[in-house]
Parts: sequence; C-alpha cells; structure tokens
Amino acid sequence: MIPPALKEVVSAHRVVVCLGSGGVGKTTTSAALALRAALDGKRALCLTIDPARRLANSLGLKELRGQEQAIDPSLFAEQGLVCRGSLSAMMLDMKHTFDELVTRYAGSDEQRERILNNRIYQYVSTSLAGTQEYMAMEKLHAVRQDARFDSIVLDTPPTTNALDFLDAPQKLVGAIDSPVMRWFVEQLGGGAGILGRGAAFVLRGLSRFTGAEFLQLVAQFVTDLNALFGGFRERAKEVYDDLRGPDVAFVIVTSPSPLAVGEALFFSKKLADYGIQPAAVIVNRVNVAPSLATGLDAGELARIAPDLPDPEGLLTRMRQAAADQLALARRDREGVRRLRDHIGDRMSYIEVPALDQDVHDLRSLAQVGDYLLGAR
Repeated sequence: MIPPALKEVVSAHRVVVCLGSGGVGKTTTSAALALRAALDGKRALCLTIDPARRLANSLGLKELRGQEQAIDPSLFAEQGLVCRGSLSAMMLDMKHTFDELVTRYAGSDEQRERILNNRIYQYVSTSLAGTQEYMAMEKLHAVRQDARFDSIVLDTPPTTNALDFLDAPQKLVGAIDSPVMRWFVEQLGGGAGILGRGAAFVLRGLSRFTGAEFLQLVAQFVTDLNALFGGFRERAKEVYDDLRGPDVAFVIVTSPSPLAVGEALFFSKKLADYGIQPAAVIVNRVNVAPSLATGLDAGELARIAPDLPDPEGLLTRMRQAAADQLALARRDREGVRRLRDHIGDRMSYIEVPALDQDVHDLRSLAQVGDYLLGAR
C-alpha cells in the first residue's frame, strides 16, 4: 500500500509531532509545516521548545514567548505570500506551564501558595530531569483543547535521545510519586509516636543528612501535588494518552549524515515499541550532484568571460568544488538509501535539498514548506 503524502498527513491530523535528534533542522521543519498550514487556510500554531533566535526573526518576531503570538498578517503580504489562515507561535516556558497547572487545579489559594512556595516544587518545576519534556506534553494537552487552532505542530525538546519526550511522564512520575515518596508521606503524616521502629530508624538516619525539614517539604509536596491532580500518576497517563489519539501524527526529522540516519532508525524502532507508527520521515539538507558542463575548457571560458584574469585557475577551482560537491552528494545518497531500505513503503518519505542560504524570513520558510508538501 502506498503511504499518504505528507500534505495528506498534515491535512488529516490536527496535531503533528516532529521528532529527531539535535541539529537536523527539526525546529525549522516544524515552523515550515505550521506556516504552510496557515497559508492553506488553517489557524495554525507552532509550539517550539528551544528555538534559535533566527527562527523568531524568520517569523517576524523579536523573540518567542510563553504565550502564543500571532504573526502580523501584513508580513505575509510584504514577502509576496497569500495567507488564507493565521499563524501563531509559542515557546514552551517550563516553569510558567507548571505554575499554570498549579494555579488552575489548586483547591484553594492557601494550597496554591503552599505548593508554589515549596522549595521541592521550585526545584522540580525548573531542574528535575524529565520536567521540560513532561511540560511540553502538558502544554500540548492544553492547546489541543483550544478551539482557536485547527493545526498544531509540536517541536519536541532538543535532547540527546528525542524519545525522552515519550518517557518523560513515567520518569517524572517515578521521581515524584514513587513508592519511596509515598512511604515518606505515610510515615511522616502518621506522626513519630506511631512510627514503626524500623521506619523511625530510617527517617532518623536520613534526617541527619537532609534535615527533618527537607523530609517534611518532600512529604508536603507529594501530598499537595497528588491532591491537586487527583493522583499525579493518573494525570500523567491522561497526558500521555493524548499522544495516541487518532488526530496525532508523528514525523521523524533527520539529515543524511550516517549518525543522524542511525538515530532516525533507532527512533523508528522505539516508536514501534510504543505502538506508534510514524506517518513520515523527512530528510533535510540533502546535497545534490553538481551539473557542471563537462565540455567546458579554459579557452571556452575565456571566450564566454573575456575579462577573467585567470580562466585556467578559475576552471581548476570550479572542478575541485564540483568534485567536493559530488563526494557530499554520494555520501548523502548512501545515507538516504540506507534509510529508505529500512522504512520501505511504510510511511511517507520527503527530501529537502541543502539550500543556498539560511532560512531567515517567511518567504524562505515557505520555500522549505513547499519542498516538504510537494509543491516543488
């Protein structure tokens, strides 16, 4: 069966999640897909995690913030683009997202302030491993319920293993709502007078290293957070299940370099282990073979451009540049072949050539979108 083209995938799914290792153009790809959806008439949102400053500039913004910002419609017209929909962009603010959750679900002002001022919470909401990835999923969970957007493109966090994004709920829950943490809550909540001798001994030993106040902070934090979300484990499962919805499509973004291809193959396998079938794989920055005229010699070059001071030297440099480009193209073609042999016909496959210049404005983003969705 022939897989659907990426354009059909984007049209058929409200949420597109871009996965890939760092440095393969994942953020640019996410922005280009969101822009193309907007040009095609959808109300699109690009939710990115750690954007380069030039991406904000490409969208006509000074910087990306934790609240969505609509791209000024006049910017499209200035660059010769007809936008039939709208485009907004947002950067994940991990701490702000966590604070919003606490504020939304707190049962009272007192509980909200107790959590926000808890030192354990302040660490978890900014520094604990997995928190950024989990908050990305929380933000996605929130914007999916926002009827203002027809199309949402999520650029996943820039981690060494992009699938940390999928593991984050379990890891964060394991740190916050583990059996050990629950034991602390039960023992400390019961009062020292009714502690078993073994439990009292363990807690006395721990308090020598951490201080009794720290243990109380941990117990208070876990108790409040579980009360807040009706059980943090259940909350994380609800957010995680969002990713398996029928309106969500996963797209693997890579480059043709051997290391990036190897990581893309690993992502594909791990997604399968999660029961997720990627909808497409995008290969960015593919070098193409040069088209230098084979019969050109120094005499002909001198006749074409008689003012050249050193046609022979120029021709030598041109041939060397062509040879270098051909070597890159052959390397990339081998990487592409390896990738295609693996994915076969199971998903859509798209190549974006290495462009002559960086993506720096809406027009160049639209050009990338054209390659991605088959307009070129």
